[in-house]
Amino acid sequence: MTTDLPARMLRLLSLLQTRREWSGTELAERLGVTGRTIRRDIGRLRDLGYPVEGTTGHAGGYRLASGTAMPPLLLDDDEAIATAVALRTAAGHLTGMEETSLRALAKLEQVLPGRLRTQVAAVQQTTATIGWETRGPRVDPALLGGLAAACRDHEIVTFDYTTRRSGTASRRAEPHHLIASGGLWYLLAHDTDKDDWRTYRLDRITNPAPTRRYFTPRPVPGNDPAAYVSDKIATAPARYRAIATVQAPADTVRRRTWALAGRIRPLDGTTCTVDCSSNYLPAIAQALAALDVDYTLDTDPEVTAYLHQTAVRMQHATHS
Repeated sequence: MTTDLPARMLRLLSLLQTRREWSGTELAERLGVTGRTIRRDIGRLRDLGYPVEGTTGHAGGYRLASGTAMPPLLLDDDEAIATAVALRTAAGHLTGMEETSLRALAKLEQVLPGRLRTQVAAVQQTTATIGWETRGPRVDPALLGGLAAACRDHEIVTFDYTTRRSGTASRRAEPHHLIASGGLWYLLAHDTDKDDWRTYRLDRITNPAPTRRYFTPRPVPGNDPAAYVSDKIATAPARYRAIATVQAPADTVRRRTWALAGRIRPLDGTTCTVDCSSNYLPAIAQALAALDVDYTLDTDPEVTAYLHQTAVRMQHATHS
């Protein structure tokens, strides 16, 4: 039985953070106390600023809700190390979240016990980051966090979405997964109005709002969210069209151009097609160069002109 009040309060808070909702009976059994004691402890947490809500239903329950300020979180040793390493990685890889990640990391490291601070420091001192330049737009941490919570809690959200033609439309969707790819973030969700799966770019989402209405998660087509989004990205219309017929087996080309894996289609045992279409002309040139084998090209005039210009520039460079 947990009789020490501070220890019991910390244990109660830790439990509330690990699951979306607990019944009073479950909490009492976990802590070895009465339901009356749980109610008093919940009141103490509220006095300390933790937004604990009571829930309806059989015997009632409790959950941590969003509040006006961020109360302290409780992390065990493994969680603290994982969080610190993730923040350090985010600072080097998530476009637009570098400063936010470093601020959060500094706060976490300040309160880490000495034994954990040493482990985190060792990881940072022995890890190097290759800072590739990305074209991706900046990520709004509040938007990312809010959608992640909606995915976790299976809560329907509404938002405005800007389409490729710069038109804005209202959306209502069941959010399932967040996918990061090529400097961009995507939300995989089931659109309730269209009754179909949709992939939304986060940089085109504005005015997101929770609805307090929840849904039962449905299976993602193929049971692989990342593969589904990857396929949608690969088949999405691009500004410039470029289809290469490559004189090499599909598996060989796939190993050389992993980023285009979803766009490779075998024709027979020795040839395949690769869709190198893109909104960026330099990206098409880079994809074609990575093939490193003979190919023929079916493409738009703008792509042909750009490739000719690039070839002339390279010839001049090698003969200068």
